[in-house]
Amino acid sequence: MNATEARNALYALVKRAEEDGRTTLICKGQKRQDRVLLAPLDLLPAARKAEVLPSHVLSAAQKEFGDLVTRAAQGQPQVLLRNTTPVAVLLPADAVSATHSPESATDAAPAGGAVNSPRNPERASAPRRLATLGDAIGAVLTSGQAAGPLFGLSGLDAATGGLPSGRLTLVAAAPNVGGSLLGLAAARQTALVDGRKVLYAASGPNRADIMRRILAAETGGDYPRLKQGRLTAREQQVAQQLVQAPLLIDDGSDLTAEAIAETAPHVKDLALVVVDRLQTAHSARLPLSGERLPDASQVLASLARTLHVPVLAIVDSDDPALLGLLDADVLVTLAPKEDSSKVQVTVAERDFGAIGSAYLRPDLLHARFHDAGVAPVDRASVEGTARSLGSAVEQELAEASLPYTSGAQQGLPAPLTHVLAALRTALTNADPEALAELEPPLAEAAAAPPHLPDTAEGRRLAAALQAYGTAASAGTSGQPDAAAAQPTADRGHVPDGDEEDDRDGLVPGDEEDEPEGAVFPALRILKDAIARSKMHPIPVIRTEERDNGPWPLISEDMDGEPRWVHPDITLTRVPHIKANGKRVRRDQLEVPGSFGEGVLCLIDRNGSYPSACSAVPLAPNKLLHTGPLDAFDKTQAGIYLIDIPQWNRTDMPHPLGRIIERPDDQGRVWVTTPHIKQLEKLVREGHLAATPAIHDSWTGKANESLFKPFYEATRKARTELVQAGGEPYKAYKTRLSIALRLLWPKRQEQRSPFWRPDWRMSMVAEASVRHWSVAFRAVQEGNTLLALRNVDAAVFWTPDGTPPSTYRIGTGFGEVKAKFIQPGGIIPEGDD
Repeated sequence: MNATEARNALYALVKRAEEDGRTTLICKGQKRQDRVLLAPLDLLPAARKAEVLPSHVLSAAQKEFGDLVTRAAQGQPQVLLRNTTPVAVLLPADAVSATHSPESATDAAPAGGAVNSPRNPERASAPRRLATLGDAIGAVLTSGQAAGPLFGLSGLDAATGGLPSGRLTLVAAAPNVGGSLLGLAAARQTALVDGRKVLYAASGPNRADIMRRILAAETGGDYPRLKQGRLTAREQQVAQQLVQAPLLIDDGSDLTAEAIAETAPHVKDLALVVVDRLQTAHSARLPLSGERLPDASQVLASLARTLHVPVLAIVDSDDPALLGLLDADVLVTLAPKEDSSKVQVTVAERDFGAIGSAYLRPDLLHARFHDAGVAPVDRASVEGTARSLGSAVEQELAEASLPYTSGAQQGLPAPLTHVLAALRTALTNADPEALAELEPPLAEAAAAPPHLPDTAEGRRLAAALQAYGTAASAGTSGQPDAAAAQPTADRGHVPDGDEEDDRDGLVPGDEEDEPEGAVFPALRILKDAIARSKMHPIPVIRTEERDNGPWPLISEDMDGEPRWVHPDITLTRVPHIKANGKRVRRDQLEVPGSFGEGVLCLIDRNGSYPSACSAVPLAPNKLLHTGPLDAFDKTQAGIYLIDIPQWNRTDMPHPLGRIIERPDDQGRVWVTTPHIKQLEKLVREGHLAATPAIHDSWTGKANESLFKPFYEATRKARTELVQAGGEPYKAYKTRLSIALRLLWPKRQEQRSPFWRPDWRMSMVAEASVRHWSVAFRAVQEGNTLLALRNVDAAVFWTPDGTPPSTYRIGTGFGEVKAKFIQPGGIIPEGDD
């Protein structure tokens, strides 16, 4: 073939020479005067030492192929390298023909033991080379122990023997089990520990995701916090140390297996290719998905053999039928065990089946696995605690909560997350005293469970909570008296229609107007305020329309409520006995000495939700699909799909709160109008570099006064009733909370005069924005913020008796109550 054809097929020709012992005749020039052979190393043993002859990595050789052909034809052999390993050689054809004639090699075996098959005189290449058993034995004995990349997990490395070069290894795991983290473990071990080059092809996660996961795994930092852009000083130092790591990330669009195969040969000294991930569900945005996976796996397997490097691919399924189609050389399958603290890993080879297994301990909060530790205590041997430590309902509740307590899933109220995490710890440690302390808050959570997403994880946790509640009522969960679990005792009362704590709390009949003479007919007032608007609002979206348009895009995660603790502060959930003798757990903040002298100043905002109703931007009528926008239009309101803006401050939470914890595959989030307005203000004030682009939107004509009559009536009633207290004030708070919750009931079976999720989430977002903004002004004035939560709770580090001046002390809407706690004291909740 001519030189141009050979250049284009160089990798395939080298593979033929390396694996089959075949030579290829290559000609250059109009008269084909330059004639060379691309030959196996057997034809020139000296070529096995790259330093003896001119040597070229394949990617460079392909670019300069014409010059290499000329030099080889002039009698200067050119060695071809894969990374640093010689794999083939360019030799002058005439010189080789003189010493290796076809006739001399048809019958006899050469001294080295190689046997050549008869040459086809019509072909320009040499016959296929056959190796004797002696050749194979010699190669194995002289090559030493294989040094394939490792996972850095001793049990798994022992089971796999390392990642074999020239093979496609497939990690198969169902979603949320942690398959991608094994790919990350191999990449970290190879690049960061061994200092060898890794190509990380990210189909799904982007480069920022990869960086945060690596940083979380290396430092033990919480991945959700790192996603918010909040790094401690140590994490920033480690990040700087990793800048020169030999890890190359390709997260570009249209990432196909063919694109990976084209890129990899150009990476000099490549040691490992990681493909994260092959997605079973079809996605038009991700070529490595759906029905294209079998073809992609074949390309990746060919890449591994051609470059003689390990290729490690992650697939988000453990379905045997699919895995059979992918036909990997080595299959590593992850399977959760009944003991939720362990994952079993099975290693299988295509021709031999299972060859090893290991146990790993998932640490999803820190984006990593550990080698499995000591087996759990035999609870049956713990005297007097067999039932409470081993009851099925407690075990199931602990296992069902793992996706949430580990940080893999978000959406639980922080107090409930703490309790469920404590349950897992108590069961693992066989601690009967801790379990006894957890019974009241667990029974309370089961009696009034939070709203959970309609996913497999959410449904399992909901069922586990329900089962625990049933067992508690029957006295079989270790709970001695179900009556002790008051629905709102530990969570605390709802001071002013705030702190709904992600639970619904509505019951049939709440949708009915209050009777005449009610202390505060909040529902009738809210309905009347909406009906009086000149924009003729649509308070209820018809049932048949709720699965289309913007409505499926709206979720509770859009509230923007912060769940933030200063990165230098240590939060611990500690036992506490209330005045009534009830044992509970409360937060305790450990403040480092570097913060200087001070006390904990607890801020509790009054009436955050009804106060937000004074001027919340809403679209009274239907939302229309307005698509991408060049800029935010102040005359419109609705929902917007934006990039998460970079927030570099570590002394304040991200302005979008917990919204940033649930981005889509492209790192974008849906927000309501209050947060768009907040980001624009921060840009104007120089706290953000630029307003994020709006990639999609559903909007309508804005109105900020739709709820204002309701706000005014609520404020007036509060002024009259707050001093009186007692049952009238309690009834006022209850009806206020019910009216606001009915804007978007969380349970489909709950009837309501409203169904406007955009109104509901905009109102909550407005409360979150106001809460964040006042705290930010306090920080700008020099105050130290320790924690910011929900729409009304903040903790500052201040001199005793001196709250930040940005807050107004009082009982009115927008005003706050301040309480001072000495260092080391517990943070009271509700009616403590």
